[in-house]
Amino acid sequence: MAVNPSIITRDLDKISEKTGNLYESLHIASQRAKQISSSMKEELNNKLSEFASTVDNLEEVFENKEQIEISKFYERMPKPSSLAMEEFLEDKLYFRKPEAPTE
Repeated sequence: MAVNPSIITRDLDKISEKTGNLYESLHIASQRAKQISSSMKEELNNKLSEFASTVDNLEEVFENKEQIEISKFYERMPKPSSLAMEEFLEDKLYFRKPEAPTE
């Protein structure tokens, strides 16, 4: 993932030119960010579930370095909103407007 995780100032004209409406563009990017966030959370939970134990032993909790490393890796990843905005600006997202109902 080559996206810079730091805060970036975005050109609002570039964002709005894809749809003609800034708020519509932001809505599309935010919906994609929700998808990315959901899949990342599911992936993290699957990896961490391998380490789940039924024993409430505090020593085992503090000794599990692999689990801590996995968590730190996900914390360092770019935020879903940044990834979604990059995808949107690079035309990697497919979106369409729903048809207006005809009477």
